Amino acid sequence: MPERSRIVVDTNVLVSRLFFRNSVAAQAVRKAMESSQLIVSAATLQELESVLSREKFASYLSLADRLQFLHLLRRTATCIEPVPEVTACRDPKDDKFLGLALAGRASVILSGDADLLALNPFRRIEILTPRQYLDR
Repeated sequence: MPERSRIVVDTNVLVSRLFFRNSVAAQAVRKAMESSQLIVSAATLQELESVLSREKFASYLSLADRLQFLHLLRRTATCIEPVPEVTACRDPKDDKFLGLALAGRASVILSGDADLLALNPFRRIEILTPRQYLDR
């Protein structure tokens, strides 16, 4: 049986998927989960947990529901460690997604972040918006 392709989904797309369940981002994440293996790292999970813990999201979804989403992601995604340090993005906070993609042999990074999208392709790894990913 052939190995499933691997995909990195950045924090903003995952947050959009959680809060806007019928959005393009949510559709793209569902497609990625059905057709590929999501990969994460300790650093990307930590960033997601930090973002989901923000008080500003309390009026949209309970903290328990947000943390349940994080728990589900931890169970379904493959955690890749170690991740090499990469310094390629104009926003250094986004380098962790590039390093993860390299370490995990990802074929795609799914992002809405202009700083990451500007690098497409990055070392033969496609960086696509949720819409571009759905349109493939």
